[in-house]
Amino acid sequence: MGKPNRRVLPTIIGVSVLTTLAANGAVLLAHGGTPADGRPDEKRAQYVAASGSTGLSPSAVAPLGKRLSPHVLVAAPSTLPADVVQKVRGARGVQGVEIVDAVQGMVAGKRVGLMGVNPSTFRNYTPKPTAKSDALWRNIASGDVAISFTMGSDGGVALGSQVPAGGRRHQSQLRVGAYATMGIGDVDAVISHATAQALGMPSGNAMLISVPKTKPKAFIKRLRKVLPKNVKAVAVNPEIDFPKTGDVPAAGGRVMTARQVRTVIRAAYTRLGWPYVWGGESEAEGGYDCSGLMQYAFGRAGIRLPRVAADQARAGWVIPYSKAEPGDMLIWANDPTAPGYISHIALYLGGGKMIAAPRRGTVVQVQDVYTRNMRGAVRVSPGTAARVAAAIGG
Repeated sequence: MGKPNRRVLPTIIGVSVLTTLAANGAVLLAHGGTPADGRPDEKRAQYVAASGSTGLSPSAVAPLGKRLSPHVLVAAPSTLPADVVQKVRGARGVQGVEIVDAVQGMVAGKRVGLMGVNPSTFRNYTPKPTAKSDALWRNIASGDVAISFTMGSDGGVALGSQVPAGGRRHQSQLRVGAYATMGIGDVDAVISHATAQALGMPSGNAMLISVPKTKPKAFIKRLRKVLPKNVKAVAVNPEIDFPKTGDVPAAGGRVMTARQVRTVIRAAYTRLGWPYVWGGESEAEGGYDCSGLMQYAFGRAGIRLPRVAADQARAGWVIPYSKAEPGDMLIWANDPTAPGYISHIALYLGGGKMIAAPRRGTVVQVQDVYTRNMRGAVRVSPGTAARVAAAIGG
């Protein structure tokens, strides 16, 4: 399912930074706390570690304010220049800007996208269930790390456990205070700004921008004119291409050839029996996750796919499952903390069968296709796949 981020966020090694930036679409965690009617919400509570012993006053985290959708992520290897931030805040169409600390770091032995945030203000940029959870943000403010739902469920990182976090050379033990998915793609962990500074992360090197009435692609094009060369900007939630009926090409180099389809399917079959490993994309990791399996199989046919399921869903045209053909990818939105976010993917074989890396504790296998939470099939375009992968460094 989910895969650790490989993109817009600089990697921290001790206190040094390697500029290997990137990002996409759906950050982190959440759920938990007590609803307004005072009754515990059991479904939400299972995503937040026991809180109440943090020693924080109720006012340590500000109440939820006006919620804003983040549309663009800007990231740099070091603190963003104040004049650049000011220009962005004053740019046409900008409704809000949230400054964060952002890197690729190590959390629970995984290299992931990691953000340091101000819990009182960052919560306004997250999905509604996440934003509403006072317990979640109090836990983060008290020094916990919140990890993505897929990192918890498929990565095997237990809620409430102590995990190492930081760079490759220096790490500190943090409690996993919550998990869920916040809607800022490929960021699998969030901590407070204070915790980020203690870990040696760069301060204020990234920002989320809300531009509700402007297309992110057009805004980014304008934005690049004022950004320094070492600063990158990406869309937080790129759109998936849902074609009009009958609008999917059949050939002309825009879709896979019959030979490529056969090569992809044969390659996937060679991985049968390999263990599911969250973040796995080759024999080197000892196994594969769902999107790692797709990247491997399509790579054998010379097709460059981006790395995570949500991005792979943009590697062609999304069509109804009823129109799926062998070699198409099937996609699901299974993450209960981020409805609609593509979190699982598999290769369709035809005849109601697919090859998949299902989840932790299983192996790559042939399965019957199931349609619960399915969002359709992806008719892969080699050219589109390569452009998406290049745009995000996948």
